[in-house]
Amino acid sequence: MRANCSNSSACPANSSGEEWPGVLPAPGNLAIVFSVLSALMMGMLMFSLGCSVEIRKLWLHIKRPWGIAVGLLCQFGLMPLIAYLLATSFSLKPLQAIAVLIMGCCPGGAISNILTFWVDGDMDLSITMTACSTVAALGMMPLCLYLYTWSWDLEKNVTIPYQNLGISLVCLTIPVAFGVYVNYRWTKQSKIILKIGAIAGGVLLLVASVAGLVLARESWHPDITLLAVSFIFPSTGHITGFLLALLTHHSWPRCRTISLETGAQNIQMCVTMLQLSFSPEELVQMISFPLSYGLFQVLDGFLIVAAYKIYKRRVKNKHKRKNPGGAESCHNKTSTSPKETSAFLEVNEEVAVTHGPSEPMDPPMTAEPTGHISSCA
Repeated sequence: MRANCSNSSACPANSSGEEWPGVLPAPGNLAIVFSVLSALMMGMLMFSLGCSVEIRKLWLHIKRPWGIAVGLLCQFGLMPLIAYLLATSFSLKPLQAIAVLIMGCCPGGAISNILTFWVDGDMDLSITMTACSTVAALGMMPLCLYLYTWSWDLEKNVTIPYQNLGISLVCLTIPVAFGVYVNYRWTKQSKIILKIGAIAGGVLLLVASVAGLVLARESWHPDITLLAVSFIFPSTGHITGFLLALLTHHSWPRCRTISLETGAQNIQMCVTMLQLSFSPEELVQMISFPLSYGLFQVLDGFLIVAAYKIYKRRVKNKHKRKNPGGAESCHNKTSTSPKETSAFLEVNEEVAVTHGPSEPMDPPMTAEPTGHISSCA
């Protein structure tokens, strides 16, 4: 084993001499075909999600990058720290601990953009954060890995796949740019493309998750401890990202966006780094973590979407029962109770968030229930 951490008190080396039998099999034709199809489908998906982005609101995020700054702090501040604490707290094997830390240092993945759309998040902020985190990863990934592995006394360096980072950035920006152009020229058609892409995105997540596990079934050997870390890691990222966004006075849609961007990592980037940096024998111990993390990441995402949809429907039905008359609701805007106005998930966010808020910093208390908007329209 080349990653020798047994002499450092900060390194989780409770069983550094144990090796897992077997090596990773070479990728077959089926895996290559799956990778190509996934890349094409992801490009089409990012094109459809780009149809929800408006140039004016995208420029507002760049001009006043408060939301982007908070997102980057979560991505390269909270996630590496959480990874380090989990690796040391659970006393993982050295190679497993390195895999967990590499995952924490990776940029955000495209899955966050899909989930953000389904929870009525700020799509302009989500796509901008994904692009910015990919660019920032060029410098932040080696910096974070150096800081957190400094006390571990590693005998080999972790290879940063700069080429893959560049490819990921190109695959993100070009389809999104086409989507933004379509939204600018053909607004009505872009809404249809967006709905189709959102449905296709959910199907793609399920297919990619199942197919990825099937193709890598011979390399997936997780133990109970590693599964526990895989379950806790993305959930903790979602929670801490949401709390930090809330403490910095972002609106509810942006809190959800930053939360999803924080917990959703680029799984493919982590796998590429492991393959470039470690031998096949070492990969057998490490590859299980990104696979299990990706599985729980998708499950967490669907649970968050389901919880949001259920709560949104309950709030909407409750508001309809209290305000059955459209005209009466329109004249009584100011009489809404504080409890309704400050509801955790405002129903009108579906309208406000799809096109992005007009100001980068909207306090959570300013939203109004949808019933007023729909009844006055």
